[in-house]
Amino acid sequence: MQETTPHPKLTLRALALWLGGVVLLGLLLFAYRYLEVLASRGREAPIYPLLSELTGAFAVGLMFFPSRWLVRRLPLTRSTWPRRLPAYLLMMLVLAPTVTTLIWGLRLVIYPLAGLGPYDYGVMPLRYFMELPIQAVAYSLTVAGIHAWYALEAARRRELRAAQLEGSLARAQLRNLRLQLQPHFLFNALNTISATMYEDPAAADEMLGGLADLLRSSLRTAQSDEVPLEEELALLDRYLQLMRARFGERLAVSMEIDPEASTALVPSLILQPLVENAIRHGNAERSGAGTIAVRARTEGQRLVLEVEDDGPGDARRNGHKTDSGIGLAATAERLQLLYGDAQSFSAGDGTAGGFLARATLPLRRAA
Repeated sequence: MQETTPHPKLTLRALALWLGGVVLLGLLLFAYRYLEVLASRGREAPIYPLLSELTGAFAVGLMFFPSRWLVRRLPLTRSTWPRRLPAYLLMMLVLAPTVTTLIWGLRLVIYPLAGLGPYDYGVMPLRYFMELPIQAVAYSLTVAGIHAWYALEAARRRELRAAQLEGSLARAQLRNLRLQLQPHFLFNALNTISATMYEDPAAADEMLGGLADLLRSSLRTAQSDEVPLEEELALLDRYLQLMRARFGERLAVSMEIDPEASTALVPSLILQPLVENAIRHGNAERSGAGTIAVRARTEGQRLVLEVEDDGPGDARRNGHKTDSGIGLAATAERLQLLYGDAQSFSAGDGTAGGFLARATLPLRRAA
């Protein structure tokens, strides 16, 4: 099976890291060799072991490039390593004497230039056999390191793709929730207008105009997950104008907005479904008159939004199931998708006996 996983390209930065690794390896080997001479009470000019280890490290480091070429074309995997291992062994048998010859050639040139006289590498046929185990270990470590690097890169790319897919899924879920809210709100508004049409045609006509304005405003924020609170309040005001056309002075809405909270970012279309729920389940729908409080305040690095009505509260206290509807459920799910565990949402009995919906969000400001 052909390897399809893309591999990192060799850039100038990568080549600089390779050269730095080669020099570091040479210096470490030089320190070991020179300290070994001193520890044995011997004497040797530092230039000899320094040039010897640096040239050796450079030649061994060059094995990286053909090894990388082989790993890219024939990576060792759980299913392929038995048939590909001979190619790696053949590459080792080619590279080992090549590296030994390169070390010999480098020192033949560099030693005289450094004023150290001619270099003698000894009996070369024996030298090839002597260096073979060392070159084999260096080659094996190089191949293993390249495989490990590619495995880490592949894991990083998988994590990145998973994060991108997760983000795309979350955005799709948010869009789906918005699509649920908008027709849900539209149908409820049309039902309200329909119920008013025969009782008060003028009010119904005014509500249709208000609905058109509200839909235009909501479309302007349709592509934004978050908007400043002041924009969300302006959208809510258009919705309340629609509701006042039906209820008139019987619907009282108080706004308790902390000035520090007005520029905070909130999920778009978060307050309207909460207020709609308060109208439907509060006294406004039950007795034709009701009071709703909309509050926004900051508490440290948190933003608290509240919508409370003066209705009978949570009906579950009397053994009846509360109809949370699409609005409350969608709001809770949107908050979870947007903020995760950094948010909280609750809906239940209020402080004055009505129904209270409270959302606590991270405090973030509009740029």
